[in-house]
Amino acid sequence: MARTPLRSDLIEQITARVLDRRLAAGARVNEVHLARELGVSRTPLREALIGLADRGLLVSAPGRGFLVPPFDPDEARRLYPLVAELEALALRWTSPLELAGLPDELDAVAAEMTRALAEGGDLSALDDRWHALLLSRCPNPHLLRLVEQTKPLLKRYESAYFAGEGHAGESIGEHRRIAAALRDGDLATASSVLVANWVKALAYLGKDGR
Repeated sequence: MARTPLRSDLIEQITARVLDRRLAAGARVNEVHLARELGVSRTPLREALIGLADRGLLVSAPGRGFLVPPFDPDEARRLYPLVAELEALALRWTSPLELAGLPDELDAVAAEMTRALAEGGDLSALDDRWHALLLSRCPNPHLLRLVEQTKPLLKRYESAYFAGEGHAGESIGEHRRIAAALRDGDLATASSVLVANWVKALAYLGKDGR
């Protein structure tokens, strides 16, 4: 039990290194170097690496240790619809009474995204915040855990989607449509636009999947 926070922290730190490509796609994880960099022993590090392999963010290769999976467009084509349906299900699972005030909060984050877009800022963290806020009223922890564990797999591909201002602007517009539908109590439309928002991102993936 005492090691649980350390393991969680290591998983978070290693995930960040995969997502920002400090641990490059297709590369082998140097456990000695990584343990030294993170200031931990090999045992908790290996536990964290096994956990990430269980989630699919790393691959355990016999005789080679742990590898960062290469980019695979087919994986992205599977992940985007999956996350879309999980988020839509979490939204539909939420009682309309629990959604009071949420559209205004969502619009506030969307406004920050619009300002960041105009200033050439990074929208990724704001987009993460918007989606986390959207699901924050869902009462099903098991469903939310599935979303949390699946999203890092997808986030490796997100840079292609947010690279273009037109695409990002369109996405922000859809975020506002979702908030408007929730304000009207129209969960069906909100869910439909949410799924479309995720699935549409596939059109912006580069030919190499990055």
